[in-house]
Amino acid sequence: MSILYYDCFAGISGDMHLAALLDLGVDYDELVLELTGLGMEGYGVQATRASRKGVFGTQVRVVTDPNQPPHRDLRQIEAIIGASLLRESVQSRAIAVFRRLAEAEAHIHDTSPDRIHFHEVGALDAIVDIVGGVIALDRLNVDRVLCSPVELGGGIARCEHGVLPAPAPATLELLKGVPVKLGGVPFEATTPTGAALLATLVDEYVTRPELIIHRVGHGIGHHDGPIPNVLRVCLGERPADGEDRRELCVLECNIDDMNPECYDHVLEQLFAAGANDAWLTPILMKKNRPATVLSVLCAPDLERTLTDLLLLETTTLGVRQYPVTRTALARELLHVTTRYGEVTVKLAHHQGRPLRGKPEYEDCKRLALERRVPIHAVYAAVREALSSYELGPEPTRSPP
Repeated sequence: MSILYYDCFAGISGDMHLAALLDLGVDYDELVLELTGLGMEGYGVQATRASRKGVFGTQVRVVTDPNQPPHRDLRQIEAIIGASLLRESVQSRAIAVFRRLAEAEAHIHDTSPDRIHFHEVGALDAIVDIVGGVIALDRLNVDRVLCSPVELGGGIARCEHGVLPAPAPATLELLKGVPVKLGGVPFEATTPTGAALLATLVDEYVTRPELIIHRVGHGIGHHDGPIPNVLRVCLGERPADGEDRRELCVLECNIDDMNPECYDHVLEQLFAAGANDAWLTPILMKKNRPATVLSVLCAPDLERTLTDLLLLETTTLGVRQYPVTRTALARELLHVTTRYGEVTVKLAHHQGRPLRGKPEYEDCKRLALERRVPIHAVYAAVREALSSYELGPEPTRSPP
């Protein structure tokens, strides 16, 4: 499993993000060529070598025509990206970044996202920073994105709205539920653009990542301060034992007065919002009253969102939260061909060796209906197709 790790010890901005991925090895000429698919003119991307406190890396500056529009709203930006020749994966991710920004700004200004006019972020240089960063990440084709706690900085920041305390209100709104640090530098270390990129692209925030590092890139910021103003990114993979150890959160609530028909809807909403798992457990409460425990397993940064969902979508009056550590086997998806058709199989690995495979139920069900055969016959065909994979634990060796 390939992993990209953002080490945000000095924060993150849009230009630092793009610079770090270029320094990691994304080809500059290919990225600039792909950016032309955005269909916008009047800009140039400069990538140069620079250093901060003896740390060398890449620094990016987007130079724009001064006659460009000073700001754009969300619909204009979505229309530009939607009409571009960029790959669909790039379009969807870039639009998601701007939507996150619009939602944060709308919350701060007590309005709706479609009425937000982006000022700095809507300018051409910021659009190029964001779209270019998404293109670079797409080219790396990583399986998972991790991030350290994020330094936000301090002091004041000057923007179109005037002088604001750093971090900016939008930055704090975007990073709710994310581990952060404040005051490490006397300036705005993480910008709203950088925060929106993290909020959209990061799968998990970790303090002690476990990975084998293959390449390192440094994105050099334009400020200088007491620590190197650098975004460090690492490209690597999981250790050879293949186990995924992750800090997660469990949410629980006891429910004894809700129509049972509603549980299906609530579970669907939880999974759609990013829950890793959700389940129901029957219990007896005081006075032997039957009830149900609704449990949710999720990443820590989703705790607030999913707690709100439970409070709004169920009849519970409170939700318990507690941290857990999960050890999971490394997994990959295979597409195996059987006599009935193709089936997706989730293959689990232990210490680098394939341990067992589980066919996707929906694929088996579909083939059983299409071919008019019992579903267990499809499962048997999958087991036959997997026989060549030598599944199982490493054989134990007898001592000499």
